[in-house]
Amino acid sequence: MHSERPTSAASRDAVIRSSPFLLFVVFMAGIGTLGVEMVASRLLAPYFGTSQPIWAVVIGMTLIYLAVGYRLGGGLADRQPDERVLYQLICWAGLLTGFIPLLANPILRFSQQALSTVAVGSFLGALVGVLLLFAAPVILLAMVSPFAVRVQLKRVEAGVQGAGRTAGSLSSLSTVGSIVGTFLTVLVLIPAIGTARTTYLFAALLIIVGLVGLRDWRYGAMLAVLGMLALFTLNTQNTVKAAGCRGCTLIHEEESQGNYIQVAVRAGETFRGDATQRVNLILNEGQALHSIYNTRFAETGDPLDLLTGGGPWDYFAVAPYFYPNQSSATVDSLLMLGSATGTMPQQFLAIYGPTAQVDAVEIDGRIVANGRKYFGLEDASVSDRFPNYRVHVDDARYWLETKAGSYDIIGMDAYHQPYIPFHLTTVEFFRSAQAHLSAQGVVVVNAGVGPGGDDRLGNALATTMLQVFPQVFVIDTVTRGNQILVGVNTPVGDGPANFLANYAQMQNTTLQTVMGWALVEGAGPVREFRTEQARFTPFTDDRAPVEQLIDSLIFDAALE
Repeated sequence: MHSERPTSAASRDAVIRSSPFLLFVVFMAGIGTLGVEMVASRLLAPYFGTSQPIWAVVIGMTLIYLAVGYRLGGGLADRQPDERVLYQLICWAGLLTGFIPLLANPILRFSQQALSTVAVGSFLGALVGVLLLFAAPVILLAMVSPFAVRVQLKRVEAGVQGAGRTAGSLSSLSTVGSIVGTFLTVLVLIPAIGTARTTYLFAALLIIVGLVGLRDWRYGAMLAVLGMLALFTLNTQNTVKAAGCRGCTLIHEEESQGNYIQVAVRAGETFRGDATQRVNLILNEGQALHSIYNTRFAETGDPLDLLTGGGPWDYFAVAPYFYPNQSSATVDSLLMLGSATGTMPQQFLAIYGPTAQVDAVEIDGRIVANGRKYFGLEDASVSDRFPNYRVHVDDARYWLETKAGSYDIIGMDAYHQPYIPFHLTTVEFFRSAQAHLSAQGVVVVNAGVGPGGDDRLGNALATTMLQVFPQVFVIDTVTRGNQILVGVNTPVGDGPANFLANYAQMQNTTLQTVMGWALVEGAGPVREFRTEQARFTPFTDDRAPVEQLIDSLIFDAALE
């Protein structure tokens, strides 16, 4: 008598579920794959930033590694469908992941420096870094899923009739693991323990999973090697990289959910020649300073000591003076979108008085915390000196559209170097901003200028602003690297003439100083931007190719 082979769905399911540990291995491989991808983005940020092209490198190369791994894993499984090989793969993936923190600094620094003279160096450098650091572990983790399918099919007595259900179940489980790996890494592990320790945690878990499957404790040597790597790296690499500004000394660095943050000090001089120390905020790849604080202000209380010598922050406070017969007594409220550690709000309060209304919006709470610790940021939550100064940790546009009041100045400086978030550059955004302006209010935008004075970004933004505001004016900064675009809520007539007249009768020394810079020391005169100067189609929420425009500036600089 012979027994029949089980063919019912229930029988097939029972057989497929017969190896829960194999399913756990697939789940862990999914966690590891996306966990390593998130680690990759954080390791690249201090050297190449987190712009869309850099994310394209991370995601694109990860997909290539997955494709290679799926192909290699399937082929190896057909030739050698031994479950032990699967566990060996995950062990080796864990060990190679453990080398990433040790090798990241020299490889990424080499990639950055070797390609720094190329205008698209950040893109190419990131590509080289990802190729060298992450290819092997991600390919090995990708091999796990097709290998597991082949091993599991050996257990399915119904043969090919259970193949679809088996492959689908394992693919689904791997995807769920990837989802867990993404959110666990970004929201929990990196903020809590940092990138390096997160990487070592993933590496250790992968090796342990492989060891449990193999039951061959010779592979325990991998855990010993990983422990030595972690001990060496965590005790010798005290900082991620040196301070990202010339002549600066790094005093603090950390990783937040969205940024790699550096605080650095530099002994220097104010524009008046008095010795002082400047505290600088540097984010991610360090191609720009996002906030500056002169420590001398804490001693003098003089608003002049908060000026940055003609940096873009200095000009927001003078934007209302395109209106005729304007004085400092008529300006008393500011909304700053992208306030960083508070350079511009501090200037505004020092100039217009401690009771002025200031709302400052910054998306990264850790940047705000560093502002309070190192940059003299004293909003109403920590001090009663400025009772109407409030800092809000939120997305700039969401806060504007849901919580904003009415303001004399709405400033926008939400750079994520070298890019501006597209949703802060559109007609819809500027309409929302206009709805929150006082009758003689202004919207002020800081636009970067490309090499050789390339003003295409400023032109595109001014063109967009003209769809909303009756007039738009341009101020070139002393540093020549920025244009300040000012949109007025009501027509002002000859704005540059009004600006000059207000300058002539200005009693506030700080405002007079900055207005003098605007009139005399910029790359061009204070001027009105007119419709016939527009060279771009206005940006909208549906189409705002700001990243493409900035990329074109970079490529054109390379051609020159």
